Amino acid sequence: MLTVEKIGGTSMTALNDVIKNIILFERTGEQLYNRIFVVSAFSGVTNLLLEDKKTGEPGVYHKLANYKDFHKPLKALIVKLKQINKSYESLGLDIAEADKFIEQRINDAKTYLENLANILASGYVSKDGILQAAREILASIGESHSAFNFTNILQNMGINATFVDLSGFHDPRSFTIDQRIKKDLQHIDFKSTITIVTGYTKGTEGIMREFDRGYSEVTFSKIAVAVKPQEAIIHKEYHLCTADPELVGVDNCFPVGNTNYDVADQLADVGMEAIHPKASKPLEINNIDLRIKNTFQPEHPGTLITREYFCDKKRVEIITGTERVIMIDIYDPSMVGNVGTDFHIMQLFYKFGVSYTFKATSANSISIVIWDKDFNKKLIQELENDYEKVTVEKMAMVCLIGSNMDQPGLLARSATALAQKGINIKSCGFALRKVNIQFLIAREDFKEAIKALNKVMI
Repeated sequence: MLTVEKIGGTSMTALNDVIKNIILFERTGEQLYNRIFVVSAFSGVTNLLLEDKKTGEPGVYHKLANYKDFHKPLKALIVKLKQINKSYESLGLDIAEADKFIEQRINDAKTYLENLANILASGYVSKDGILQAAREILASIGESHSAFNFTNILQNMGINATFVDLSGFHDPRSFTIDQRIKKDLQHIDFKSTITIVTGYTKGTEGIMREFDRGYSEVTFSKIAVAVKPQEAIIHKEYHLCTADPELVGVDNCFPVGNTNYDVADQLADVGMEAIHPKASKPLEINNIDLRIKNTFQPEHPGTLITREYFCDKKRVEIITGTERVIMIDIYDPSMVGNVGTDFHIMQLFYKFGVSYTFKATSANSISIVIWDKDFNKKLIQELENDYEKVTVEKMAMVCLIGSNMDQPGLLARSATALAQKGINIKSCGFALRKVNIQFLIAREDFKEAIKALNKVMI
């Protein structure tokens, strides 16, 4: 059957395991083919090009954005990527070809970036547009590098592999993302080749502008919609588990066998992405099943996410959460009975581009939870100008998530489990369908809360 498969950066770095566990596992001859692989950059490479996804440490992009010399970090990048190439020599990578490819690509990018820097320095054009173009150029390098290397290794193993570079690096024509995907894939006979595709796609709408660091999964999703595979598969370095094994212990959790796209959205909303929510929607709408597999356990079927799945037993499927949230509590005695207060507050959040993950209200206060990274002092100042008291507090959020967990006593058992560990619930909430029950607690209680809930619920 035709499949579209996505390989993440951490898995890509372990190329030997990818070849053994994904490409060759229980497959020979023609069974190797009829598979399209969308690949991420090798682990850490996009961080060097843009910025560290977790810490925010600046990469090449921030040198250009701040009018600093970006040539030195680009040279250092060539050295780093050639070192990565060298590490795959034992797998059969043609080092001379791989080095030539990445050196030429970065030198071409340098020319583009120099032109952008000169235009930027003139002050005659929008800074935002120029910098966005720079992010697009830089982001494309990582996926082109990994896809080229992967294809080269497979070809040198005697496997028919086709490299599809969606970065459009030397193509001046204007295509949307969907048009470029269709154009570059339309003449490939998938039944006779393994197709290796870059996770970055050049398009007039700008894939980085639309989706930022989730772009490779968006490419994966759009390809799946275009070719209508029997199944879409994402290979990760871990299973989608009932709880974090590092927190609760491997023996106290297990892979989630089946779930639905609604649950996947709930997970993404608290930072535990099975798939980027903007990538999952097209799959869900087109009724394409998604499987999450562990690269290092190829014999395990993983987690199957479908549109229609509904657990036949009332139970919690996943316990998760985050330590990286902030609660903003807005208090004013004039709120009670006043129409439009919530609307006005949401207008301010919209003005500063801040989204929220949780909201609770009472007669005179509204509590809103946002991500740490979205905290904006100017937003707080405007709220303080309009309302009597604004309180900002760092918090953690723990969640019970499941497709069918609406049962009497669930909230009581959860609260009791936390209370028995001395954990105070600062706020909690859930929608009518009870797909996601959220508890706001002190950050120092996060790990203990996950363990306590896992012990009772899972």
